[in-house]
Amino acid sequence: MSSRSEVLRQVMLETSTTQSDLSRVSGIRQSSISQFLSGKVNLSDEQLDRLLSCMGYRLEVVRRPVVAELTRSERRSWRLHRQLSTHLTRSSLEEWRPRIERNLRRLRENVSGQPHVRNLDRWQSLVGSGDVPGLHRVLTGLDRDSIEMREISPMGGLLSQDERSDVLRMAG
Repeated sequence: MSSRSEVLRQVMLETSTTQSDLSRVSGIRQSSISQFLSGKVNLSDEQLDRLLSCMGYRLEVVRRPVVAELTRSERRSWRLHRQLSTHLTRSSLEEWRPRIERNLRRLRENVSGQPHVRNLDRWQSLVGSGDVPGLHRVLTGLDRDSIEMREISPMGGLLSQDERSDVLRMAG
């Protein structure tokens, strides 16, 4: 898949459009177009579509599901946290809070360095503020931040041993 800047560069080449030409017709400063092309400034789909339309093109974004590439350990952790997410509500969070806070204290005593300390602070903030939607995102997210947060998770001991075993058996 091409980056937005690569798509813009390709269409500019195909249409023999210079940065100055595109600036004049689009009303976007030439210096901004240069930054888009160099990748110094990110270009949104909407901005790219606007620039492409000035050259007689449209942007087509194809959305399709792609299986996340996770290590075996990351996939196991995701499955366990995903299962925990099925039980997470405001009331279960309150019930779990003493154990989570105990786990956070224990983890802080045994962990140093970034990003672990920062991630413990983020867990503390999510739990402390009762941010159930934010916790669901971290428990089930496949973005790098969520994966890294689960590496230092204070959620241990919240699933029953049977439920944990079932999840791990399914994970392979």
